[in-house]
Parts: sequence; structure tokens; C-alpha cells
Amino acid sequence: MRIVFLGTPDFAVPSLEILINNGFDVVAVVTAPDKPAGRGLQLKSSPVKECALKHNIKVLQPVKLKDTEFVSELQELKADLQIVVAFRMLPEIVWNMPHLGTWNLHGSLLPDYRGAAPINHVIINGETITGLTTFKLSHQIDTGPIALKAQVLIGENETAGELHDKMMFVGAELLLQTIHKISDNSIQLIPQIELENDKIKEAPKIFPEFCKLNFNDTTSVIHNKIRGLSPFPGAHAQLVNKSSSTTLKVYRSQKVMPDLPLGKIGELQIVNDRHIYVSCPDGHLSLLELQLAGKKRLSAKEFLAGFRERENLMLE
Repeated sequence: MRIVFLGTPDFAVPSLEILINNGFDVVAVVTAPDKPAGRGLQLKSSPVKECALKHNIKVLQPVKLKDTEFVSELQELKADLQIVVAFRMLPEIVWNMPHLGTWNLHGSLLPDYRGAAPINHVIINGETITGLTTFKLSHQIDTGPIALKAQVLIGENETAGELHDKMMFVGAELLLQTIHKISDNSIQLIPQIELENDKIKEAPKIFPEFCKLNFNDTTSVIHNKIRGLSPFPGAHAQLVNKSSSTTLKVYRSQKVMPDLPLGKIGELQIVNDRHIYVSCPDGHLSLLELQLAGKKRLSAKEFLAGFRERENLMLE
């Protein structure tokens, strides 16, 4: 069975590696073009490209997926199927090419959380269970018939980054099971329309304006937003005192019940040079990891060691 693998970030690497390690014939990898990165803006390869080169697999890096030269090169590979993990939307001329179809690994339990940011949104919405789904691509994004699912539990304080790292290995195992079933013709598909209802939750792309915290929300809502946006793109607020205002990102928090009176909404209270509490309508939230604009990410204790202007501090 000849396989073309399409993917770009770290999330896709365990899926590519599990296919290689189990003897599948990955004839090529399609990934994003190299991009400038770092202070010197030197071109950097995607994690999937680095993995492919390590295993001497052919790499294609089209700028446009409808480019005739790329499409011709893809056709010449004569793939039996294509696997997509964390890649961009494919045109029909690409996904409809192999005779066994193109199959996708998605980071949610479809049909819920279709879209670009499922791992972020399940945490932001306070879910305790998520998972992964393999499905066969069709015309509309993330709507094809479902092959297999795997559930993953979400911890109360787990961040999107931590959940991402756990899910990419669960997803690789699920993808392997799916391809075994495709290869022995035992795959059974469930149309998503049979699972849909009027309460399907979406996972749209996250834009900067969405990342601003509102301390009029409950501690649970704020806590979930902080961990759902950590480490990227990061939840933020304005740190304000009498003389200045600067952007503060918060990467980790915890719901607590300190022996403190509630202050004004958004007011910061510092305890023992190691704890930072923010007042919310229903209680305090402990801010555990923070980053001022242009500075390093620090624990609360490290942050306070170099922070002197502590009077009348507010988050807005």
C-alpha cells in the first residue's frame, strides 16, 4: 500500500513515525514550505519535513495546492491512499486522487468541535472528556464519514499544550488502527449526519481579540480560558497601577479559596511574596505563570522577585 502523508506541525510527527515504524510504504510527505525563523530569520523546516528527511522520504512543499506541477507530481506517486494530520484544507483534485481515498485525523470527537482549534476550545468550554476521530475526507471540512474514535480525559488544570502532547500519541495509535482496517477492507464508516444535532459545538480559529480576559466572568470561565489558550496564543489582560499600564499574559492559574476578603473586580492581592490572587465575582483566582510584554515567562514567585510597583494593581 503506497501512502502519501500530509502534515506540518509537531502534532503530526508521531502519526508519521508510527506508519514508518510499522512498515507502511510512505512514498512522500507533503508539508508547508520552509519559513524564516529566529533572530537571523534563517529558513526553518517543519517538524514533519525533518522527520521525513530523517527517514529518507521524498518531501513536497507546494505553496499552492492547486498548482499544476504539484498535482502532476502527486499523481505520478500513484498513492493508494493519503493521510492528513494537521494540514491545511485540500482542494478536491488532491483529496479525491487516491483510489482508497484521503483520511484525516482530527483532534476532537466529531461531529463536535469541527474547525481549526478543537484542543483549545474543549478546554475553554470546560469539557472533561475529548478525543480524536479518523474520518474519510469529503467536500465540506471535517464532515466526512467517521472511521474510529478514541476518548481522552482532560484534567482540571490541564493546559491546551499538555493536552496536545498527550493527544498526538493517542491519535497516532488511532490512525494506525484505521489504516490496518483500510488495508484489510474491514473499515466501517458512520455518516456524521447520523450523529448531528442542533447543539453541535464548533472550534473556530482563534483571533487575538478573543484572548483578552474579562474579570467580570466567573473564576471557572477565566481559569478555563487561561489554560485553553496556554501556551499559544496566550490569554492576556492589562496590568494597571496609578502610573502605568502594560500587557500581561497569564499561562497558568488555579481556582483557590484563600483566607482573603474579595477586592474590586480585577484587583490583585499579593501574599508572602509568592502568591498573586485576582478578585473575581465569585472568588479568587491564583495566577501561577505570567509574562510581561517583552519579558520572560515566570512563576508567580519569580515574577514578584523583580516586581516592585505593587500598590493599587488591577487587571483590566
